[in-house]
Amino acid sequence: MVFPTTPLDVRTEIQVGGAWVDVTADTYTRDPITISRGTADEASSTEPSTCSLTLNNREGKYSSRNPLSPYFGLIGRNTPLRVSVPGSESYLALDGTMAGVATTPDTAALDIVGDIDIRVEATADWYAAGSQGLVGKWNSAAAQRSYLLRLEDGKLSLNWSTAGTVTLFVSQLLPTLPRRAALRVTLDVNNGAGGFTCAMYWAESLSGPWTAIGSPVSVAGVTSIYAGTAPLEVAPLAATGVLPPLGRVHRAEVRSGIDGTAVASPDFRTKAPGITGFTDSAGRVWSLTGTAGISNRQYRFVGETSAWPPRWDVSGADVWVSIEASGILRRMGQGKKALDSTLRRRIPSGPGMLAYWPMEDERDARAAYSPLPNVTPMTVGGLDFAADDSLSGSSPLPKLKNPASLSARVPGTTTMGWQVEFVYYLPTMPVAQTEIMRVSTTNATMRSVVLYASTSGIRLETLDVEGAVISFALYTNADALADFVGVWNRLSIYTGDAGGGQTRVQATWRNVSSNVRSYVVTTLTSTQGRVTTLAGNWGANTEGMAIGHIAVSATPGTGVAGSPPTSTIFEGADDGFTGETSLNRMRRLATEEANQLDLSWLDGDTSTLSERMGPQRPNTLLDLLSEAEDTDGGILYERLDRAALMYRDRASLYNQPVRLALDYTARGEVPPPLEPTEDDQKLRNDVTVTRSGGTSGRVIQRDGPLSVSPPPAGVGPYDESVTLSLYDDIQPERIAGWRVHLGTVDEARYPTISVWLHAAPHLIENVLGLDIGDRLTIAHPPPWLPPGSIDQHIRGYTEVLDQFEWSLTFNCAPALPWQVGVVEDPVLSRADTAGSSLAAAATSTAPTLSVATTTGPIWVSDPAQLPFDVRVGGEVVTVTDVTGAAGDRFDRSVTGGWGTATSGQAWTTTGGSSSDYSVQGG
Repeated sequence: MVFPTTPLDVRTEIQVGGAWVDVTADTYTRDPITISRGTADEASSTEPSTCSLTLNNREGKYSSRNPLSPYFGLIGRNTPLRVSVPGSESYLALDGTMAGVATTPDTAALDIVGDIDIRVEATADWYAAGSQGLVGKWNSAAAQRSYLLRLEDGKLSLNWSTAGTVTLFVSQLLPTLPRRAALRVTLDVNNGAGGFTCAMYWAESLSGPWTAIGSPVSVAGVTSIYAGTAPLEVAPLAATGVLPPLGRVHRAEVRSGIDGTAVASPDFRTKAPGITGFTDSAGRVWSLTGTAGISNRQYRFVGETSAWPPRWDVSGADVWVSIEASGILRRMGQGKKALDSTLRRRIPSGPGMLAYWPMEDERDARAAYSPLPNVTPMTVGGLDFAADDSLSGSSPLPKLKNPASLSARVPGTTTMGWQVEFVYYLPTMPVAQTEIMRVSTTNATMRSVVLYASTSGIRLETLDVEGAVISFALYTNADALADFVGVWNRLSIYTGDAGGGQTRVQATWRNVSSNVRSYVVTTLTSTQGRVTTLAGNWGANTEGMAIGHIAVSATPGTGVAGSPPTSTIFEGADDGFTGETSLNRMRRLATEEANQLDLSWLDGDTSTLSERMGPQRPNTLLDLLSEAEDTDGGILYERLDRAALMYRDRASLYNQPVRLALDYTARGEVPPPLEPTEDDQKLRNDVTVTRSGGTSGRVIQRDGPLSVSPPPAGVGPYDESVTLSLYDDIQPERIAGWRVHLGTVDEARYPTISVWLHAAPHLIENVLGLDIGDRLTIAHPPPWLPPGSIDQHIRGYTEVLDQFEWSLTFNCAPALPWQVGVVEDPVLSRADTAGSSLAAAATSTAPTLSVATTTGPIWVSDPAQLPFDVRVGGEVVTVTDVTGAAGDRFDRSVTGGWGTATSGQAWTTTGGSSSDYSVQGG
C-alpha cells in the first residue's frame, strides 16, 4: 500500500472581526484533526457535528483574555471555525449578498436581440425562497433590461424585455436536482407559427445530455430582446428584488442563437484561486468584485468554538489550546425558550397593525398586555385567564365569568378603513340578544358599531353619538347561526368605502376548522373614521365563552358587500397551520426565523409527498424542526460548507443513485475492518404510532425471519410506540407500516465502513461529493459474505485529517428498504408474485430453473418485460425467458455464486417481496 510523501493541504481558519484568518501554521501536526458528523452508531437522531484539533499557543495568541494577543477581544465563545482541503477544480464562490459578482462589460456581441441560449452549471440551494440571479444582462433602475436567468421559490425563470422597461418571463417548476447541476434556457423569438417559444432543460453538467424541464412554452406573437447597455453578470446585481445565489458557479455560457455561437463562456474550474480577473474563450474580459472570489477549497467542517482552554507542560515550553468546535445544532439545542404560538408570532407583523392584545397571559393576570409599542394594556374584569387551551394556534386563552368586561384604547389615526378581528369560542347561542363586541370610532355620524348574537340571529348595528341606531342588519340563516357557536371562530368587524359618501360595515365569522365563512353587512351615509376604543360587557349569556388575540388594523376595505376582510394575517395561524406538510412547515419556520435559522433542503416538488402535520404548538425552534423531521421520516443535519442546516426529506432517500462505488478487491478502497453486524439495534416488528391528540395505528410483522413469531420461525416481539404530529387518523397505521418495513429489513448492518483516501486518492473527488443519507456500495465482497454488492446508506461518519493520513469511517444502514415501488415507472413499478419457490433442486450452473408459484399470479412471460432479476438463496439471478403453461420454467443467465439450491428455496424480485415495497406516487 502506497502512502503519500508530502503533507496533506489541510487548512484551518477562524473568523476574526468578520474575516477568515488562516491559522494552519499553528495547527499541531502531532494531533490529527478529527471531525464527526451525522448519526453515531448507537444514536437515533442526528447529533451536532464536532471538530477537535490543537493549536500551538506558545505566543499566547489563542488565549482569548490575553491583551498581548493580536486576537484579543476578537475570539472567544462561539468563534466560527472551518476546515478545508483542496478540490481538483476551482469555482466562483458567492456569498448570496449584493457585494459579490463576476461581470464583463457590455459589447455588441452580447446585444442579442434574436434567439438566445443561456446555460449555467452551479452548486446552489435550488429551492430556496426568494429570487436568485444566475446570469443576466439587466439593470432595473436604469431601465436597461435585456435578459436574466434566475431561480425563484423552486422555479427556473427567464426574464427578458423588448424595450428595457416592461418585463416578460416564463417559469417552470424545477425537478429534483443533484447538489451540482446545469440549467439551460432557450428562447426562440419567432417560432415560425406567429409566436415565440421558451424551453428549459437540466443536466448533470454543462456538457449535457439535457433533459427537458416541463414542456416548451409557446405564446402567440413574436418577441425580441432589448440590446441595452447593462454589463453581463454572473449573479446579477442590478435586478430589483434579485440576490446572487449562496453557493458556487462552475461555468456559464451565453449563446447567440439556439445551439449557436458562445458570445460569453466564463469557466471558473481552471482558474487559479485568488485571481480577480480573466479572459474567457469567447474573448470576454471578466472582473470579480466585492466578496466574489475564485476558490478551490472543499469544506469538511464549519462550526463554532465554544471555549479556548490554554494548556501547558510542566516546563512551560510547550503551550497549546485543545479545541472542540461544534456545529450549530449544539447552540440551537442550548436555547430552551419556546417560540410563541402561531397567532402570537404572526399577528404583530400584519399590515397596518394598530393594536394587538394576545390575551395569552398567565392565570393570575389582572390586565392583558400588548406586544406592540405605544399600546397600553387592556383593562379587564371577570376573565379567567389561561383557562382554555383548545385552540391549536394559541397558548391558553381566558374564559368569561359572570359578569366580565374589557376595555382597550387604540392608538394611531386612519380614515381609510379599519378592521377589528379576534378569535372566540361561544358554547351555546344566547336566547336573548347579547352584545359580543363594541367598537367606538371618531366619525361624527357613526360613533360606534355593535355586534349582537341570539337565537333570533346575528345583528350588526351602527350608532350615533346619542346611542341611537343609524343602520342595522340581521342575519337569520339557520346553518350560519349554527356555525357561530360550538366551534372556534375568527370574527372580523370592518369597514369599506362603498362610494357616493357611503360606508359599508360588515361582520364576518369564519369557522377555524372548516374555513366556512358567513357574514352580515349594513351600509350608511358616513365616512369610515378610525377606531378609538374596544369594549365588551358580558353577563350570564356569555359565561364560559373563550376569547383572545384581539387585533385592530388600518385596512382600506372594498365597498363590495360580502367581500372578505382585507387583512388575512390570522389565516393559517389560527389553527396552528394544521394540515401543512412537514417540509412546508420547515420552509415556513426558516422564513419566519431567518435571523437565526439558515435551512435548505434537497427536494424538487416533493413537498406534497411529505406527511401532513398537526398544529404547531409553542416549542423551541429545534424541537419544532425535529418534530417535522420525525413526522416525515427524513434527516435533519448540518451543512458542510456553512454554519447552517440541511433537511433531506424522506422522498429524497428513495431509489437513490450510487454516490460512492467501492470495490473490495481494489487496492486500498476498503481497508479492514469490514464487519457486518447482525444485531437487533434497529429491529422493530411491532409498531404503534399515535397521532398527537388523536387515534393510534398498529402494524405487526407476523411472519418471516424477523417476525414476532418465537424463534426459529421469527425473532419474537420487538415493539415500539411513538407519538407524532399528524393531520388525520388515517396516517398512523400507514406510518406504522413504514416503520415496520424499515425495522424488519433482513440484511446486515455495517456500522463501520472505512475509506483511506491517502491510500486510494482516486476516490477523493467522489468522497468530497458525499453527504449524509447518500448511498454507498461495495462490489465483490469476500466469499464468506452473501453474494452481491453491499448496499448501504450513510448516516454519519468520523473523518481524520493528519499530515499523511486522510481517512473516513462511515456509519451505515441498509439501503434495501429505501428501494421503493413507483407507480407507472418502467422498472420500479414491477412487483413479484405473492409466493413462489424452486420446484426442483438446481446447481449454480443450471441453465434452467423449475419454479412453483404457490400464491398469487404467475410470473410474466411477455418479452417486453424481460429480462428481470430475482433473488434465490441470497443469489441474484437474471431471468432471460419464462416458458411453460404455468410460467414454471425460467431460463437464466448463469452467474454462479451459490452452491446447490434445494427444492423449496423461496425467491423474490431483487427489491424484496411485494410486502417490502412502499409505493411512491408517480
